[in-house]
Amino acid sequence: MDTEKNNKKPEVWNWFDHPQNIRRLKIGFYIVLVLLVLPDLFMHKHTLFSSVEAWPGFYAFFGFVACVVIILVSKLLGFALKKPEDYYDR
Repeated sequence: MDTEKNNKKPEVWNWFDHPQNIRRLKIGFYIVLVLLVLPDLFMHKHTLFSSVEAWPGFYAFFGFVACVVIILVSKLLGFALKKPEDYYDR
C-alpha cells in the first residue's frame, strides 16, 4: 500500500492552471488594448484617402476585420482544395 503512494508522480501545476491567473491575464490584455487605442482619441490625424481614417480606433478595427477575412478565406480555400483521403492511393 505504501509503494502505491510512493510510485505516484507529484502533480505539477502550471501557472495557467489557476483560474485567478487566467483572469489577471485577461484583464491585463484588455488594459493593453485600451491603452493602445486611447492615444488615438487625442491625436490629430492627416488622412490620405478618406475622412474615415480619422475615426478613433479605425486602424485597430480595420486590422481586426482584415484578420477575420483572411481566416474565412483560408477556410474556404481549405474546403475547395481538399482532396479525398485516398487521393494518392489511386
